[in-house]
Amino acid sequence: MSDHVSDRASDRASDRASDRTRDRMRDVVSGLTRREAVGLMALTAVAAACSRGGAPGADSAAAVARGTGPGFPGAPLQFFTAHEMETVRVLADIIIPKDDRSGSATDAGVPEFMDFMMNERESARPGMRGGLAWLDRECQDRFAKTFVACSAAERLAVVEDIAWPERARPELSHGVAFFSAFRDLTAGGFWSSRMGVEDLQYLGNRPQTAWDGCPPPALVKLGVRYPTSA
Repeated sequence: MSDHVSDRASDRASDRASDRTRDRMRDVVSGLTRREAVGLMALTAVAAACSRGGAPGADSAAAVARGTGPGFPGAPLQFFTAHEMETVRVLADIIIPKDDRSGSATDAGVPEFMDFMMNERESARPGMRGGLAWLDRECQDRFAKTFVACSAAERLAVVEDIAWPERARPELSHGVAFFSAFRDLTAGGFWSSRMGVEDLQYLGNRPQTAWDGCPPPALVKLGVRYPTSA
């Protein structure tokens, strides 16, 4: 898992999000990154143990290091109800579905990441909980069932109406605001996970034994070329 990826990797993440969600990825969720959030939780566990004069918190810190604590796949729910979590999983996988290159948002543990972030960020809770409730109400009005109970086509019909702010009807403004924030959090969770970093195919800073210039596909994308000798 990585901290903030470099500008080059961020560009790749933006392109990847566009391909999979049919929209440009906005700035990755503000505030804590996944690594920072989980790291803060580990420090909190250690600090709590020290304040008690013992080491009961060591198990929690070790769980974080193993990737088995809150915020990781399989962790007990801290904020979402069971129904909300099911809705989060379905919606996140619509935004980043599984394809031939990597798994889905759920496969990367994004729902658990969201649950942890909501538990830690009180200011974000009303918007998340209210947005999930809005989604169910909208589906009840249209199809007489919850979002999760809808067919794939029915879910996509609702998502299409709120995924494009400039085209959305005014009466759907609450849904648009919720979906935009949810999409950003989904992207932030996915591309800060191990699966997401691998999906970017970002190699990081590695020693090069030879330099043959910028790859031709990159030159084409940038619309530039190397000068030719006369």
